Order: sequence, then structure tokens, then C-alpha cells
Amino acid sequence: MSSEKFENLEDDLSSCIDKLRPQVESLSLYIGEQKRNAVRQAEKKVEEANFIIQEMETEAKSAPIQYRTQMLGRLRQYRRNVDQLNKDLKRQSESGFSQADNYGFDRDDRMEASQRGRLMQGHQSLARTNESMARSHQVAAETDQVGVEILGELGRQREVLTRTKDRLHDTDSNLSKSRKILNTMAMRVMTNKMILIVIIILELGILGGVVYWKFFS
Repeated sequence: MSSEKFENLEDDLSSCIDKLRPQVESLSLYIGEQKRNAVRQAEKKVEEANFIIQEMETEAKSAPIQYRTQMLGRLRQYRRNVDQLNKDLKRQSESGFSQADNYGFDRDDRMEASQRGRLMQGHQSLARTNESMARSHQVAAETDQVGVEILGELGRQREVLTRTKDRLHDTDSNLSKSRKILNTMAMRVMTNKMILIVIIILELGILGGVVYWKFFS
């Protein structure tokens, strides 16, 4: 199961149903005021069970899809059990009272039902508010995490750019040195060519002088 809250609610619901079942089954043993008190206690248990079921349904609907179907299936079984106990409770509560008892019971029951309804609405509103706040906190935490990751990534990119800039500076310096070396080599090559040309000219002059002296003098 993916939700610890759902499991805790399921334990609470199982405990509530286990307590409710003997209360409903024992209603036939009571009469008069005792039976009215027993019915009220059982009805409170039914409302408590329905409230837990609503919270479980909310939790199940927000669960991942791979767990949601299983959670909703178990929830439907619990709802059927509670509905059956509620039917048995109504059947038991409608029997065993005189007309005056029924009138007093219905009047008190309507008042208590109205109060319990308002109380349940308050609980539901509070639960929705808590869930909304929890989602807001989660979104804020996720936003903070994204911001931290972005700042970290920007810091890493800045370091990369700084290293790249340093490498470009070193490369430019190396290129300048290379250009100077190439210029020096070019000058030396030109000097060597000039010297070689002068030597060749001198050799040709000497060779021409020798030929002239040998054949024409």
C-alpha cells in the first residue's frame, strides 16, 4: 500500500466496525431509555465510520494509479459493511418503542443528528483546509527545491564558462607566441635565401672570371 495515512484510517475503520457490530446486534436486548441511548451510541459509530470512509476515499483518489484501484475496491467493501450495519440499526431502532417513546426519540434524534451533521461538516471543512495547506506546502517545497537546483546548475555553468574563458585566454596567448615564432622563422628563411642568392651570384661571377681568363686571355 502506498499511503500510510490510508492504512491508519483503515485500522481506525476496522476498529470502529468491530465495535459497531455488537452494538447493533445487542439492541434487541434493550428497551425504553436504555435502547434509545444504545441507538444513539450506535448512530455515532455509524457517522464516525462514514467520516473515516470519506477521508479514505479522498486519500485513495490522490494515490498513484497502480494503488488506486486496489484501495477503492477495499473501500467499497467497507462501505457495504457500514451500510448493512446502518440498515440493521434502523430496523432495530424502529422496533421496541411505544408511540410516546418514538416521539421523544425522534425529536432528540433530530436534534442530535442536526448537531452531528454540523460537526461533521466542520470536520470535513477542516480536513479540506488541511489538505489544501498540505498541498500548498508541498508545492512551495518543490518550488524551493527547483530553485536550489537551478542555482546550483547556474553556478556549475558559471564555473564552466570561467574555465572556458581562461582556456581561450591561454589559447590566444599561445597563438600570439606562435605568430611571433613563425614571423621570426620567416625572417630567418628570407635572410638565408638572400645569403644563398648572394653566394650563388658570387660563385657565378667567380666561375665567369675563371672561364674568361682561361679561354679569352
